[in-house]
Amino acid sequence: MRDAGWQWRDLPTGLVMIAPSALVLGAFLVYPLVKTVSLGRQRCNESATRCVTTGWDQYSDVWRSEEFQQALWVTGKFTLLVVPIGLALGIALAMLADRYLRGIGIFRAIFSSTVATSVAVASLMWFFLLQPDVGVIPNIGWVEDLFGVVKEPGLLRDPGTALTSVAMSSVWAGLGFTFILVTAGLQGIPADLHEAAAIDGAGGFRRFWSVTLPMLGPTLLFVVVVLTSRAFQAYGEIDLLTDGGPDPQQSTTTVTYLVYGDSSVVRSDAGLQATTAVWLFVILLVLAALQLRGFGRRVHYGD
Repeated sequence: MRDAGWQWRDLPTGLVMIAPSALVLGAFLVYPLVKTVSLGRQRCNESATRCVTTGWDQYSDVWRSEEFQQALWVTGKFTLLVVPIGLALGIALAMLADRYLRGIGIFRAIFSSTVATSVAVASLMWFFLLQPDVGVIPNIGWVEDLFGVVKEPGLLRDPGTALTSVAMSSVWAGLGFTFILVTAGLQGIPADLHEAAAIDGAGGFRRFWSVTLPMLGPTLLFVVVVLTSRAFQAYGEIDLLTDGGPDPQQSTTTVTYLVYGDSSVVRSDAGLQATTAVWLFVILLVLAALQLRGFGRRVHYGD
């Protein structure tokens, strides 16, 4: 006699297979996101033990605030420095290393070595290079004579150079990641395509522009999306190198630092931190969608 009770085998096989992943996704992504959105409607005391609901107007208030607009502007400039330069350098190094030469593996290991370097270590290395009191570069005589700003007030202390200096440390730290992915993409391009283009009379630049770049399209699209996301979420290098300063301009206070930074104006209010974090999530979501929609149409996925 057939059991009338519900059993696991009554579920579709597909639902059973995705159930563990759905549970993990719900517990560690969906629930925290919903909780953060809800917390963003509240104002809390410093210990977040007492919160008062202020409504959805808090999101518009934060968006229009001078602090958020300034942080968003700084984040945009930081991203425009990190992404194009990091991408260009990664492609250039990958092209140099994409040769069948004796000992080329050593150079590939050197170029990709930064992928094993944490943000904290990379930032400290740049700190001891640029810090005007003990840094190596500011205390080289001829460098100080040519570029006085490296010593007084210092590249990390001058509002005009602090953001660029932090961006260069971020570019260096992420260079290995870009190099490895672009190198893998180059090795996946059939040599026959380059040989056919050379037979047709195409020079080196023409082959790069008409063959290499189109075939690297999927890889470059992925790298651009990831680099943009990482640049918008940069925190460690800013915290260690400039602490969001120099004061009073706050020229390196990005949106992420506005959420977590020690000197942030919203640090003592968990509700405002959540509101700012949700806006950062929305901005990154929109940017990724625009990149995938805009650049995705020009990407070639053929063999």
